[in-house]
Amino acid sequence: MKTFNLPHTDLNVSTISLGCMRISSLSEDKLEELIRCALDLGINYFDHADIYGKGECETAFGNVLKKNPDLRKQMIIQSKCDIVTVDHGGPRYDTGKDYIIAQAKQSIEKLHCGYLDVLLLHRPDPLMDPKEVAEAFNELRSQKLVRFFGVSNFPASKMRMLQKYVSQDLIINQIQLSPVHALAVDEGVYFNMTDHHAPSRADQILDYALENDICLQAWCPLQASWEDGTFLNNPKYSALNEVMDQLAVKYDVAKSAIAAAWILRLPAKMQVIAGTTSPAHLKEMAAGADIELTRQEWYALYTAEHHPLP
Repeated sequence: MKTFNLPHTDLNVSTISLGCMRISSLSEDKLEELIRCALDLGINYFDHADIYGKGECETAFGNVLKKNPDLRKQMIIQSKCDIVTVDHGGPRYDTGKDYIIAQAKQSIEKLHCGYLDVLLLHRPDPLMDPKEVAEAFNELRSQKLVRFFGVSNFPASKMRMLQKYVSQDLIINQIQLSPVHALAVDEGVYFNMTDHHAPSRADQILDYALENDICLQAWCPLQASWEDGTFLNNPKYSALNEVMDQLAVKYDVAKSAIAAAWILRLPAKMQVIAGTTSPAHLKEMAAGADIELTRQEWYALYTAEHHPLP
């Protein structure tokens, strides 16, 4: 498993992360098997959020850590907050100081992890007061409850604004990215064109990440859309699957590894969030960390479901 130093930190992280959004469906034994499989593969990064599984995912993970406290030493644990669900008066967002601090403490308690290595704001909040966020981050850092901070699904402009007020470096932005959902790539490639790929929807986040040494974490790396689900073996994406089949044979890996390799080939610091609950599928995707696609292979995947390059 390839690793890299997470910019602005002392953390050496795996390029594949285990996403824990669905783990509440597993028994404790199966979850422990999945966690140990990740660690055996060299995956040391675990991505959570306070809302995953209506809060049960953090609890389930925490039960494994409570039973096996020595595993914490091998882990880098990240969680996210600010989404308020329907069950708790939402849907809405809350980036108020008290809410951020309370949710971070709740996550730490549920996870039985002692502290969070990284805390992300989950979604942009139109009512966000950056001074309040800064106060929350300062308090969490001073109490040694959170080591580092970042965001998720934020445009570059909002990251830039928040960074003006926050004294800690914002080290991460987690965005949706795949060979099909490639809006962050499209806006640079199709600049000044008149077709539907041209509008800027990702606020040049790839360039901003490179310029400011920010890690981008790709969520839903196998998903085409909420309507279509995965693009793997999906007849709607037959052209992409044909290219993926060829590359999977060449590199002797599963197609999910090719999808991960496509993301990791980008020049920014990239991490792929593998949101699987299957050790077998995790092993398959993890193999993508050791593949460096050629330029032609990367473009073949990119253009398979997009129109020809300008």
